Amino acid sequence: MASYKELLAQRALLEKQIEEARQAEVSDAIAQARKLIAEHGLTAADLGFKVAGAAAPAARAKVAVAVKYRGPSGESWSGRGKAPNWLTSLESDGRHRSEFLV
Repeated sequence: MASYKELLAQRALLEKQIEEARQAEVSDAIAQARKLIAEHGLTAADLGFKVAGAAAPAARAKVAVAVKYRGPSGESWSGRGKAPNWLTSLESDGRHRSEFLV
């Protein structure tokens, strides 16, 4: 059985060989891709890459939602999402939500 140091040396040699083989294959792949691109006159956009300097699609602007309910102290709520505490506390006191419609 090989010693620990011998195994480490073998691993280092194998890692070096792996990296050299990878570099050779990558350079072959790049050369082949360049050849095909030149042969067919392809652009980065044709290949699905983002073109440098191209504007990103504009983000949708948020539109303010109109106020649907207004409380006695000037609080407001659009009617979307969870009801605010001011409204739920008034409803628990026996008042109706329809009283606060704008």
